[in-house]
Amino acid sequence: MTKLFKKTVAVLLLLSSSCGLVAQQQQMPTVPLDPAARVGTLPNGMTYYIRRNAQTAQRADFYIAQKVGSILEEDSQRGLAHFLEHMAFNGTKNFPGTEKGLGIIPWCESIGVKFGANLNAYTSIDETVYNITNAPVIREGIVDSCLLVLHDWSNSLLLTDEEIDKERGVIHEEWRTSQSAIMRMYEKALPTVYGNNIYGHRLPIGLMEVVDHFPYQVLRDYYHKWYRPDLQGIVIVGDINVDEIENKIKKLFSDIPAPVNPAERVYFPVEDNDEPIVTIAQDKEQNNVQILLFNKHEAMPNEAKNSLNYMVLNFANEMISSMLGARLNELAQSATAPFLYASAYDGDFFLSKTKGAFTGIAISKEDGIEVALASLVREMERARKFGFTDSEYARAKAEYLRGLESAFNEKEKQKNEMYAEQYVRHFIDNEPATGIDYEYATMNQIAPNIPVQAINQAMQQLITDKNLVLAVFGPEKEGLVYPSEAALLKVISDAKAEEITAYEDKVSDEPLLAEKPKGGSIVSEKEGEFGTTELVLSNGVKVILKNTDFKADEIRMKGFSLGGSSLMPEADVLNIEAMDDVVELGGLGSFSAVDLPKILAGKKVGVAPAIGYHTENINGSCSPKDFETLMQLTYLYFTDVRVDEDAFTSYKNRVKAALLNQETNPMSTFSDSIQMALYSGHPRTTSIKANTVDLIDYQRTLELYKERFADASDFTFMFVGAIDLDTLKPFIEQYLGGLPAINRKETFKDMKLELRKGLYENEFKREMETEKSSIFVLYSGECENNLENSIHMSMISQILNLVYTEEIREKEGGTYGVGVHGKLTRTPAENCLLQIVFDTDPTKR
Repeated sequence: MTKLFKKTVAVLLLLSSSCGLVAQQQQMPTVPLDPAARVGTLPNGMTYYIRRNAQTAQRADFYIAQKVGSILEEDSQRGLAHFLEHMAFNGTKNFPGTEKGLGIIPWCESIGVKFGANLNAYTSIDETVYNITNAPVIREGIVDSCLLVLHDWSNSLLLTDEEIDKERGVIHEEWRTSQSAIMRMYEKALPTVYGNNIYGHRLPIGLMEVVDHFPYQVLRDYYHKWYRPDLQGIVIVGDINVDEIENKIKKLFSDIPAPVNPAERVYFPVEDNDEPIVTIAQDKEQNNVQILLFNKHEAMPNEAKNSLNYMVLNFANEMISSMLGARLNELAQSATAPFLYASAYDGDFFLSKTKGAFTGIAISKEDGIEVALASLVREMERARKFGFTDSEYARAKAEYLRGLESAFNEKEKQKNEMYAEQYVRHFIDNEPATGIDYEYATMNQIAPNIPVQAINQAMQQLITDKNLVLAVFGPEKEGLVYPSEAALLKVISDAKAEEITAYEDKVSDEPLLAEKPKGGSIVSEKEGEFGTTELVLSNGVKVILKNTDFKADEIRMKGFSLGGSSLMPEADVLNIEAMDDVVELGGLGSFSAVDLPKILAGKKVGVAPAIGYHTENINGSCSPKDFETLMQLTYLYFTDVRVDEDAFTSYKNRVKAALLNQETNPMSTFSDSIQMALYSGHPRTTSIKANTVDLIDYQRTLELYKERFADASDFTFMFVGAIDLDTLKPFIEQYLGGLPAINRKETFKDMKLELRKGLYENEFKREMETEKSSIFVLYSGECENNLENSIHMSMISQILNLVYTEEIREKEGGTYGVGVHGKLTRTPAENCLLQIVFDTDPTKR
């Protein structure tokens, strides 16, 4: 072990506080910035990042990131940071929008950049980021105009009275759409979670009384105070000339004046708490109980993140989250699972970057809050007291290194947005953006030399007796009584005081397949369309392979045959509905669903069967070097799906608990109403409800599944990706050629699952916590499914999106957005569907 790696391990052992890490800062190397990025700062303080990435030819992404968010608002300005983001699309100096085609949105749409998809922005508590992505940089004028948009966003918004008033309605409707049960409970809980700290009162959507009534000049003053070059970063990534872009940025953005006596950009600290903080929030539309347990600690200062210490710390946290998450997942699959779902991770404390927290999350049954909380605390304590085992760590580390290797192999195939997002995070939070070459080389040397004892030492420091915050969010309904704050705190203290034993990791060294199949042979091979190779195997299986260069470390598989659930009895509709989940419960061959991921650790592979209306399918993906494992998993899904009654019992209990309050969510009721209206209550559209879960028959479900996969002779498998035909052929012959074949001749049945004909209107009303009307319109008809009609349908959808954005959103302020989606169907008949959906104020419906 070199001195550097010994020092790294020593630093990891000093993780008792962030201060310990910072104290070692001078002894550890500073990590470099990605050498492929051109980074600079203009005299006015603006930072820029430029990177050439020719992976997507003639395309580029343009970002401007602001170190400004809703945290900087005063009480009378709550909502202005988000409001300002909206206004950036409603008129600027060079894109005034006063005549059709002169605004940012119509100009971007004219070059194929869609508003809401590739032209967008977001506002959070500590940052605001705007983007133009996938821009076709086919001529210099487009590059210049995209840069001009960023320039105007930085310093030249018009903010006219008329446009401000129009946008008030849009934001009010966005607030209406976003007012879910969890959002309302956050608003109730945050003042308790944060006390008097400003983080408890700065959700970006703000207050509607402010949004509806603020004076125009208040927004303009906020803009000029905070949107300024020393808080702004430009990011350009794509098929561009770096020197030319840098010269353009210097020329265009240098005219933005540096601020004189600028207001200080304060990063508000979050206070420690000696005594535990507990908040319980309820809402009539919430359908499950969520438990969040925070163990607060100091956050790593931004200025310390450019050290190798920080990369090592992130590795340690990733290992802890992975290993503890696996233990919690194992518990959730037991017959007497204490929760529906649970996880743990180290990150920001709730909404604040200035405080870290090791966080445990659990979804519990209504009558099992104390049991779920105790289990969450118990597993955290088990990990803190006894640490993790060598075998757990070996698997987690293998997964980490395999992910790193895959990223390294794909380094020439990365999309622009991956680099752009890294540079945005570097600008705003000083997160490392070293480039994959450095990260791969460095962590491949460091990670194998970090012992599990060091990870366990880190785990011990994440949980202390102070800085505890507990939040419980759940349904509000008659007869449901929540434990008191005192009772919940007693659960935590009792769980911490328990005599617990170390975790036992049960690991098998058996192979995935005890005995490999005899296999078959390739009986024909020919060239197909589009550069494909078509194989027919001795058991009748057809295989189509296409080598592509989109990814260097991925092969995708799709297998299918005709039939699907249409060939299953209508009486089995609940078994059919549950089938995709139920088949996965028991695992494969000799390995349970808990054990299977253990033996696959370090491999990049996944397979999942699925039963559709008209086809049975088996889909998967893998790294080329894990192709044999992909084939083995596929073979097992055909021949040896494992039965696990305990896992099925756990599944039923979890599903019942999850669905118990489903109908308290208005949108769930809305969705059910749509299904009923479209298909007139056809039995095949029946969905699982809490009171029907017990009607699912495990053995019958597996029987139906196995019947659909009993004959591979009519299956077609398609493989696309980094394919070397000579390497893959032996595995295809052995495993796909070894699949059972009884040579059935099948197709699907027409289940008469037809859309309602004629004009049909359905209106239903129900009481809601936040008044809202949701509208769903569907047009349907017969239409030949061909390329020309597909293009026509796409054009109709896009044109309506443009019209609705301009008329309904921008002019009327009537909705946050209208969703339009058109498609053509092929089975069981050729039809066309055009769907229009939006939310609005009931008075504007």
